[in-house]
Amino acid sequence: MNLLTFSFAFFILVVSMTFSSSTSGASDHNTDTASASKQKTDTVKMSNESPLTVSAKTVPLPSAASDELKSAISQYPMPSVDEVSRNTPESVAQWREMIQTRNGEQKKKIKKMRKQFDVDVSLEKINGVPVRRLTPKTIAPEFKNKVFIDVHGGAYVFFSGLPSIEESLLIAHRVGITVISIDYSMPPHAPFPAALNDVVSVYSSVAAEHGAQNLFIGGTSAGAGLVLAAVQTLIADKQPLPSAVYAGTPWADLTKTGDTLYTNEGVDRILVTYQGFLEAAANLYAGSESLTHSSISPLYGNFDGFPPTFLISGTRDMFLSDTVRVNRKLRDVQVRTQLEVFEGLSHADYVVAYEAPESHSVYQELKQFLLSVCTKSSD
Repeated sequence: MNLLTFSFAFFILVVSMTFSSSTSGASDHNTDTASASKQKTDTVKMSNESPLTVSAKTVPLPSAASDELKSAISQYPMPSVDEVSRNTPESVAQWREMIQTRNGEQKKKIKKMRKQFDVDVSLEKINGVPVRRLTPKTIAPEFKNKVFIDVHGGAYVFFSGLPSIEESLLIAHRVGITVISIDYSMPPHAPFPAALNDVVSVYSSVAAEHGAQNLFIGGTSAGAGLVLAAVQTLIADKQPLPSAVYAGTPWADLTKTGDTLYTNEGVDRILVTYQGFLEAAANLYAGSESLTHSSISPLYGNFDGFPPTFLISGTRDMFLSDTVRVNRKLRDVQVRTQLEVFEGLSHADYVVAYEAPESHSVYQELKQFLLSVCTKSSD
């Protein structure tokens, strides 16, 4: 089976030729944030009084994973940690060049996916924010009056425009529900809190039209982080909440704190390492704010009063720690959760390798979770 997979790690390898040499034209802002981030990282390292040194070892393909997933993993070369660390944009111009290249590749994948899935896509604006409404050919009867608000991933910098609907297509088709995909503002021109403001604004308008009780909201990676921050904002503002939340491998802590940022470094084929690109993207998004600001890293915020929440990760995911930490925060305040961890999945692999059985299982589980919420609310 030909998998329509385009690994982010492979993209980093391709663009390494473009960014192989550092430029002296990086902005003062980027220099300052990089220094601040290094200080945060050093603080974390110093707090490890007895660090564990692990010798180099070979990690085979996950033998218990599906053949399709193993094929996807072996299909593309994975750059080393050093390669990713060395080839990171250092100026606004370099960021824009990388974003344009990555979005161009993503558009090709979206066009292929649209041929596979019978989903109508229309471009709209809600409160001035561009969104895309995705309507599947077949809507599940239980979701006839429901709307799923999707917040795309992409490290807070990638996938503006048409590329933003990647997971929206999967949710619309596989869950059988109308989806509104938010094309939120992103850096370098629009750092925090622009994206969060866009998500809250769109949600509030859709809730007023359809009723919050008929809404679900979710996303993957940075999108999941935005969703968590948005729900915390809604609670603080005493706005009506959606019936359920979907947090797929959430980037909920933008600092280098989670255990699997270390243990899965060089194993996660999508993210590879925090050093370099991820660290730079975190600082680009945060702008002048601290990475531990609770609306930037919602893991440091309040989870009391959250709707039922569905969480996904994988054993090779560098954000596995963020996912289980969010789950623990929710459980500690008696929020209903369902946490699913899949064998062999790297970060967001269920979206990247979307034809693999693991991906189908993710959205089947999500559908059942949403149905269970609907059933419970109607009792």
